[in-house]
Amino acid sequence: MLSTRIFSALIGIPVIFACIYFGGILFFIMMAAISFFCVWEYMTISKKYNPHKILSVILSVLLFLVLYFIPSVELLAISAVAMLFILFAVEVFGKNTDMCVARIAVSFLGAFLLPLALIHLVYIRDIRGGGMKLVFLIFITVWVLDTAAYAFGKLFGKHKLAPNVSPKKTVEGAVAGTIFGILIAVLCRYIFMADVLRVKEAVVLGIVIAVIGQFSDLAESLIKRDGQIKDSGTIIPGHGGFLDRFDSYIFAAPAVYYTFVLFIIK
Repeated sequence: MLSTRIFSALIGIPVIFACIYFGGILFFIMMAAISFFCVWEYMTISKKYNPHKILSVILSVLLFLVLYFIPSVELLAISAVAMLFILFAVEVFGKNTDMCVARIAVSFLGAFLLPLALIHLVYIRDIRGGGMKLVFLIFITVWVLDTAAYAFGKLFGKHKLAPNVSPKKTVEGAVAGTIFGILIAVLCRYIFMADVLRVKEAVVLGIVIAVIGQFSDLAESLIKRDGQIKDSGTIIPGHGGFLDRFDSYIFAAPAVYYTFVLFIIK
């Protein structure tokens, strides 16, 4: 219901903004909790493959902690190999080998991809001199472009964007979302990020967030389509699950982080 959706937003948005503003351990705890629930929902969605749900959630939490306290490419690679070793060991010494490779693959995808993606929002927040502002820009841009894509798609959408994955999403809505994403990113730059970004850099970030964020949304829809469900969960009244609300950041957060670090920070 619309009233429930609005009520949840009135509670959730101030909490998210407070965690972004204060940063540090508060923002880390928020993102760790989001990662936990996203992995849990993903494992529930993928139940037809009988993934190692509890084990995968535990591994995802450990990975999130490792990536925060000891971030390095080498440790990331070691973590991936260790995860696969553990998952293979469970199957090798288990009692049922039917669909064992599928169980390993599905379990690893959720336990590895989701915390790896979401930890990048923590990395962004910890960037000195502009991390907090950049996280605000990302969240605000995603919220506005999602709303614009939905509204314009509903009013003017005629051409399906990915009909086999998300029948209601349209090319017109995606274009509108991208345009609004760019405009909001530039607006954020003028309002509170003039000391961090130039206009052309805000445009680039707007494009990255809008295009990759919408693709991330479709990627999550693909997972839900495979699981034959509409919402990833019911934990957020009126909004579905955590994965529904934070799907846009799965690929967008790493993309923004590396765009900013490699091409914008001087």
